[in-house]
Order: sequence, then structure tokens, then C-alpha cells
Amino acid sequence: MVRNGYAGDALREYLLRRLLYFIPVLFLVTVVTFSIALLLPGDPALAYIGEANMRDKVMYESMRKELGLDQPIPVQYAKLVGRVLRGDFGRSIRTREPALEGLLARFPVTLHLTAMAMVVALLIAVPVGILSAVRPNSNADKAGTMLAMSGAAVPDFWLGIMLIYVFSVWLKVLPPSGYVPASQGLWPSSLSMLLPSISLGMALSAVVMRQLRSALIEVLQQEYVMVARAKGLREALVVGRHALKNALIPVVTVIGLQTGRLFGGAVVVETIFALPGLGRLAADSIFFRDFPMLQGVVLILALAVLLANLFTDFLYAFLDPRIRYR
Repeated sequence: MVRNGYAGDALREYLLRRLLYFIPVLFLVTVVTFSIALLLPGDPALAYIGEANMRDKVMYESMRKELGLDQPIPVQYAKLVGRVLRGDFGRSIRTREPALEGLLARFPVTLHLTAMAMVVALLIAVPVGILSAVRPNSNADKAGTMLAMSGAAVPDFWLGIMLIYVFSVWLKVLPPSGYVPASQGLWPSSLSMLLPSISLGMALSAVVMRQLRSALIEVLQQEYVMVARAKGLREALVVGRHALKNALIPVVTVIGLQTGRLFGGAVVVETIFALPGLGRLAADSIFFRDFPMLQGVVLILALAVLLANLFTDFLYAFLDPRIRYR
């Protein structure tokens, strides 16, 4: 009981320390996004009042004052941080809706896309990586290597266009675009996200497959694996029970690092497949100079990446009992 209590205290201390690390990272994110918003061409006040009222100087100055653009840049940034700490991301210039409401409404779509892309990547990478490691330099290994090189080389947007042409235009078996919420049925929702998730997850599957192959080949040469084989255990049992779990640690690291790439790739994929997620919202916000919404998208995605990396660290202790956070 004392040991369990000590482990629980150590885990809480580690979790608190990692959460404190989030503060400087998110602070840097707000600085970068605020700076980029200043450097982007266009005037938010003009975008807000519209082209029809561009010559109305009174309305223009009034809008600049309402948006706080007439104040010094340090004051604008301080007010931005103060609003974010209160949970107020401002109001969208394009839709006039509160930015936080728009972000929360679109975040589930992006989360659904990235989760399905992760599942697709693992379904492809794990069996191919295991087969390539068990039979190195075989025809299966060479085929897996070609698949990994193709997945890493093909851009997301090109693969998405090809998938639409083959499965939607030619075969007519999957919808080409649009999003069906899970509330309308899990199966229709999954079908609407299948092509986008494949387009987004192929590059990740290539990276995970090569990493798993390399790690598993190294683990299969360890002495304890040779001892398990000498005892007469089946090869599937040796690989699945004794080798695979230890080989997954570097794979989990790669997946955690690739989480940011998934969220970044969602910008292109959601635009191609017309998905109402944060990625498409970010692209529209850049096009319409909707700086409050753009800053909110970047901040939420940065927080999601930090939480994903934290979850990855906790998986280490599950996969390897020797790892403890003290």
C-alpha cells in the first residue's frame, strides 16, 4: 500500500510538472500566432465592414477602435492573452459568431478525422511491419518497402484527388465529399470519413511501418527471444508476446511526434473533401483575414498536440514496466 501510494504521488507530481510545461509552450504559440496575424496582408477592420463601406472613414475608424486595432501592439497582445485566459477567443470577423463556439463545433470533426487516420495507419503499418521484420529481404519485405516509400512520397492532396476519382467517380462506392455526423449513424459517418482518413493516414503508415520493422528486427536478435525460440514456442507467440511489446516503444514515440503532422495535414485534406473541421476553418480564416478564428485554431491544435505527447509518455510505462516517473 505504501509503495502504491508512493507511485501515485510520483505520477501526480509528474503530471503536474508536465502540465506546468504547457504554459511556456502555449505562451510562445500565442506570440507566434499574434505576430503572424500582424504580418499577414489585409486589414481586419476592412474585412469586417465589407467592401461596400470601405470609403466610410467614420465606420472604419469606429471598427478599428472596437477591434482594438487603434491601440499599441503590446496592449493588443496583452488583451488577447487576457481574453484567452477567460475563455474568450473574440468574435469571428467572417461569420460574426463567437470564435470559441465555432472552434468547439468544428473540433469533433478534426478529432474524428485524425483518429480514423491513425487507425488506418496502424491497420496498414503493423501487419506489414511485422511481416517485413520476420522475413527480412524477402519479397514481402521488398513489397512493404515499396509501399512505405510510396506512402511517404505521395502528397496528401494528390492521393485525396485520386481516391475521389477511383472510389467516387469511377466505382461510385464512397461519397466524394461532405461530412455525416455520428448522431446520424456510425456507419454513414465512418463511410464519409474513410477516404479522407486514408489520404491523411498513408504517410503516417509508411513512417510507422519502417520504424516497427527496424525495431522488431533488433528485438528479435535479443537473447531472451532466442531463449524463447529454444524452448520450442511457436514463432507467432514469440513475436506477439515477447518481441512486439518491446518493439512498440520507439513506434509509440514516432506516433506521438507525428500527431502534429496529422493536424497539419488536416488543413489540406479537409479542404479537398469539404469537411467542416478546424483544418478547413484555418484555411478559410487565412483567406478571409479572420484573425481571431485563426488564432483560436492554432491555439487549440497546439494544446491537442501537447496532450497527445503527454499521453504518449504515459504509454511508455504501460509498454515497459521498467519505466517509472519519479
